[in-house]
Amino acid sequence: MGSVINSIVSSMSLRVRRNYDFNIARGYIAPDGVNRSVLLINGQFPAPTIEANWGDTFVITVRNNIKDPVEGTALHWHGILQRQTPWFDGVPSVQQCPIAPGKSMTYEFKADIFGTSWYHSHYSAQYAGGLFGAMIIHGPHENIFYDVDLGPILISDWYHAEYFDIVEQTVGINQPPPFSDNNLINGKMNFDCSKIPAGGPACTPNAGISKFKFTSGKTHRLRLINAGAEGLERFSIDNHTMTVIAQDYVPVVPYQTNVVTLGVGQRTDVIVRANLKPDAAVFMRANMTLPCSLTRQPNAVAAIYYEKADQTKTPKSTAQVFDDRKCGNDDLTVTRPLFPFPALANAATTLNLDITFGPNATGNNLWYMNGQTFRANYDHPVFLLAAAGNTSYPNDPQWNVYNFGNNASVRVIVNNKFPAYHPMHLHGHNFFVLAEGQGTWDGRITNFPNTQRRDVHMVQPNGYLVIQYDTDNPGVWPFHCHIAWHVSGGLYVNLMEQPSKIGQRGAVPQTVVQTCRDWSAYSGSNVVEQIDSGL
Repeated sequence: MGSVINSIVSSMSLRVRRNYDFNIARGYIAPDGVNRSVLLINGQFPAPTIEANWGDTFVITVRNNIKDPVEGTALHWHGILQRQTPWFDGVPSVQQCPIAPGKSMTYEFKADIFGTSWYHSHYSAQYAGGLFGAMIIHGPHENIFYDVDLGPILISDWYHAEYFDIVEQTVGINQPPPFSDNNLINGKMNFDCSKIPAGGPACTPNAGISKFKFTSGKTHRLRLINAGAEGLERFSIDNHTMTVIAQDYVPVVPYQTNVVTLGVGQRTDVIVRANLKPDAAVFMRANMTLPCSLTRQPNAVAAIYYEKADQTKTPKSTAQVFDDRKCGNDDLTVTRPLFPFPALANAATTLNLDITFGPNATGNNLWYMNGQTFRANYDHPVFLLAAAGNTSYPNDPQWNVYNFGNNASVRVIVNNKFPAYHPMHLHGHNFFVLAEGQGTWDGRITNFPNTQRRDVHMVQPNGYLVIQYDTDNPGVWPFHCHIAWHVSGGLYVNLMEQPSKIGQRGAVPQTVVQTCRDWSAYSGSNVVEQIDSGL
């Protein structure tokens, strides 16, 4: 054990600055053959994968060159705890102002946790328009469990309409909810062009699917990421069984399955042994489950070719059969963290949050938590106000700030009063998942004291989710549904912890201060078309 600890300490001391330069601009792509306008980072879709070793520092300069029309932007580094740099979490109206058109901001933060994750825009629903990419942080001794790292596998529902038009529909008056048009694996999938209406966008049939390579007898690590806007995904590989080793950034006691369920924002790392003949070829599949998801075309495939397979031929494998009735995650009884970190039996304080949906006074469809919908104020980030000593906002209930004072731990009981699932994400923490299910919580905790930990967990339709976390990261941390259209509609709260210590976290970096100056100058002379919550 001592040699392992010494190795970990040694690896943490060899820290490197990982520099990236991102240019965000509009472009046209056809990932499934249907041409559409999108937002791209460095002209790529999905956006570039960023990588580091545990303990390294990311230094990422983001340049906003969105034009025709211009928009603000900001990038969130999903799952990073930001223990030393809470101002770089990347949520406009919370830790920063948006990056103004023509301006830039440099994010600098430590890779303070390791595993598989992603980054994405947190400005309105921009990430549904293309602004997302994988983020991989390599930890100590990870490769002793497998032979080949296949890298990130980004699964994403896909819409042929532009994200802003979908937001208008989402929060409109008497408008139906949006349905996705396709499903992608690593940004690729075919589409039936006969389904494009007359006068619609150009469509090229047989656009192509993603391809992966297996080597007979070897074990392969697949880093699964649901980077979609709405869809609940079921991932499987024909004729293969998967061993789950991590969920979000938390290693778990390995268990076998033939299907992995992923809500939006969730990640699962699996190991797959290539147990077929060297000339084998099979499909990997991602299926959005109906009625859990709203989609016109739920199925995505990618090809896996063994080393001697004919890559000019399409696999002929048959999909596995599995139970897809539950709009929720794997049962908590099978998802136990590999490294126990017990939750407290009783939290210092408890918050009950009821999720509801309905029209506001003007008839616009909105989501509510405890009867209040959220709306961002880009000009007054809450964390920056708190860092300056202002921690009370009685005149701004739409900011949805819950101040827990100096309580050492918080239990949040989410009651979903609506027949749709919600993948609930907490920034700044890996929370304990104490219980989840349908109906009302009966007070029992699953797998206590070694409860599931992660940063996104689904609350089932008409169900409940009970999470808990220690307030050991002073700041203002978003807690929200990760379905893009739901957070656009206001399904979001801010959780403030240890407010007396926020101002002690050090000086806010100049790049954050200058970003707010730039935004103030822009918004002071231009109309910002904020038609949704802003996030």
